[in-house]
Amino acid sequence: MTLSAMETVTPTKKQLFTGFFKTGISGFGGVLPHARRMLVDDRRWLTDRQFTELLGLGQGLPGPNIVNMAVVLGSRFHGWRGSICAVTGLMLAPLIIVLTLASIYEKFSDSAMLNHALTGVAAAAAGLIIATSAKLAVRMDRNAWSFLTLLAAFLGIVWLRLPLLAVLFVLAPISIACGWFSVQRERAGKAEE
Repeated sequence: MTLSAMETVTPTKKQLFTGFFKTGISGFGGVLPHARRMLVDDRRWLTDRQFTELLGLGQGLPGPNIVNMAVVLGSRFHGWRGSICAVTGLMLAPLIIVLTLASIYEKFSDSAMLNHALTGVAAAAAGLIIATSAKLAVRMDRNAWSFLTLLAAFLGIVWLRLPLLAVLFVLAPISIACGWFSVQRERAGKAEE
């Protein structure tokens, strides 16, 4: 049975807090891969498709993607209280860790060894993001408009060096319209059966 065919589970507010707390503490510097594993594979709160849709929504809103996802997911299950539980769980440990590390860094900021270590951590975080993107791309719907949107975004940002916000403002409405038409076509096909 594939993950997309499995039924999802509704978490309690405590489970929202603890799930996002574990994600926040385990994915320091790149929580998206950990969030996907927790939400889809481990806890089954979302299917792969739901995660991808929620990630797309999170990317379209201002602020960090994972925080936007926590707000929306918490709200979906328990309203504003669920949003607070999920975001507090996600942000509590990193906030404490960052404040602690900032005070330590202030004392040792001139250390060459520390600067090399931070460069290595940044490379590892970039690798995690690339791996998660590859997993999402493999599970992406196989239709022409999805690939054209992906290609247009890549060309606009990487090749033409357009600002991300400009590319988003152009491609988001087009992508939403294509997705809406796709869902309508799928519903019409099911109605005919």
